[in-house]
Amino acid sequence: MATDADIERVAALIGRPPSAPFDVVVRNAHGDPVVIRNAPFLADGTPMPTRYWLVDPELTAAVSRLESHGGVDEAEREIDAAEIAAAHEAARAERDAAIAPDHVGPRPSGGVAGTARGVKCLHAHYAAFLAGTGDPVGAWVAARLEEGLDP
Repeated sequence: MATDADIERVAALIGRPPSAPFDVVVRNAHGDPVVIRNAPFLADGTPMPTRYWLVDPELTAAVSRLESHGGVDEAEREIDAAEIAAAHEAARAERDAAIAPDHVGPRPSGGVAGTARGVKCLHAHYAAFLAGTGDPVGAWVAARLEEGLDP
């Protein structure tokens, strides 16, 4: 899990204290958190569907620009729906594996960013991709950013 220094740094990066326990899964060359992996539940027990969270401010801004210029719709048009569905199923399974088998009560639902189909949030897909999940939407975002197609 995150160290006290990680918690402080992530709070500074996102502008508020983190709501869920997390660990840092991707860091930049300077050691700053880039992607965190959230626990399946917030500190108060509320289900947390978003497993991977992009916290690097420059990457977050770049992905936000991509989203604001129609990136969600474009990704859905260009990526096979079956590949997106498989990414959601993999995300759901990975998150659910972190929940105790005897858990009683509400559970997080959906796949990437809590959705069951289609693309809801390029940030969550990109964070999952950077964390090494092979997310096809995240790969699409990475290609756009690498090609300088960040509007």
